[in-house]
Amino acid sequence: MDAAVDFIPDYRRRIAALATQRWPSREQILEGKASRSDQDLNPDHTGYAEPRELRAAAVLVPIIERDEPWVLLTRRSDSLGSHSGQVAFPGGKIEEGEDPVTAALREAEEEIGLDRSFVEVAGVLDIYETGTGFRILPVIGFVKPGFVLLAAEAEVAEIFEVPLSFLMNPANHEQHNAVWRGERREYYAMPYEGHYIWGATAGMLKNFYDRVFAD
Repeated sequence: MDAAVDFIPDYRRRIAALATQRWPSREQILEGKASRSDQDLNPDHTGYAEPRELRAAAVLVPIIERDEPWVLLTRRSDSLGSHSGQVAFPGGKIEEGEDPVTAALREAEEEIGLDRSFVEVAGVLDIYETGTGFRILPVIGFVKPGFVLLAAEAEVAEIFEVPLSFLMNPANHEQHNAVWRGERREYYAMPYEGHYIWGATAGMLKNFYDRVFAD
């Protein structure tokens, strides 16, 4: 059997043991340096041409607890001003005075109608900084079956699921490249059944694998 599938039945214990159980505040997310970023595969990239304002965000990484665990993802609406049409976790900006876990749960309710009573927060991953200036804290949540979802049409074009075993299999962690702002950049991609999971979302999933499942 594929080694990447062998450990999945033990996913709950591994996540509880290796995900961080205490999370930073909004202010702490914006301070210092992010552990992971869009530059992970671009070590020779020296930075950005001009100073930019960083924005704190949180996303929910929802693991649906069926016989086999699945991860819930969304495809953003094509009408959005930024990152339109891209695959993403439900999430968004952390408001002033709001902690990141509350923000992630609130955004999941607003974007896809996932009632927070179905979500057990398991911990958080490393802060991830995007090339567009977001500092994102991924919040892992175990989701009980029985929920009903309703996409906010202005923000979410599609809700779909991917097996955790697929996303945590390093054989599926592809490296692609493209020219962005005149420079060739490498990025992670995990194509799955017509869905192109890439960029920051794939980068956060790669961090999930590195933190919890890599031996």
